[in-house]
Amino acid sequence: MSTTTIRLPENLKARVAAAAKRSGTTTHGFILDAIAEKTAQEDLRAAFDADAEDRYARIVATGKTIPWQEMRGYLEDRLAGKEVKHPAARKLAR
Repeated sequence: MSTTTIRLPENLKARVAAAAKRSGTTTHGFILDAIAEKTAQEDLRAAFDADAEDRYARIVATGKTIPWQEMRGYLEDRLAGKEVKHPAARKLAR
């Protein structure tokens, strides 16, 4: 474990201390949890962006995609608990 110093404005320091107390943890623990949560969010965002880029590259390379209305119906049916077949990508007419 290493040490990192952060400088907080007094008003933020007070808010962090109050929030930590309300949540039943130490200021240190609260800050660690906040950093871990923000890092996890950014990891998810980066994975989402990479997945979107990969999918777009596949669309550009193949020219195939699924129309939104078809995909939306598929997703709505899945959310409703129905067993549905994944729609097939195809070249769309322009």
